[in-house]
Amino acid sequence: MAKAAPETHAKPVNLRIREDIRILIDRAAKIRGKTRSDFMIDAAYRAAEDTLLDQTLIKVDPESYRHYLDILDEPPSGEGFARLMDVPRPWRD
Repeated sequence: MAKAAPETHAKPVNLRIREDIRILIDRAAKIRGKTRSDFMIDAAYRAAEDTLLDQTLIKVDPESYRHYLDILDEPPSGEGFARLMDVPRPWRD
């Protein structure tokens, strides 16, 4: 049996939003050079991906997990850490 072709036709989604939110979305969409629909679809798609990726479960053997915890317990060090700590902090001055 042949697989069905993927759905290529867009389906409508109707949303009711407050006027102030619509204005904000329209302003942001304009800055990105997108339509309101494209802007909202992109934002929803990213949020959906993030949500699903947050649900990813990684299984490792006990030895690998212990090694991971040991690394996390070590104090930060190295050139990258030193450079990060030397960056001016605008909230401190």
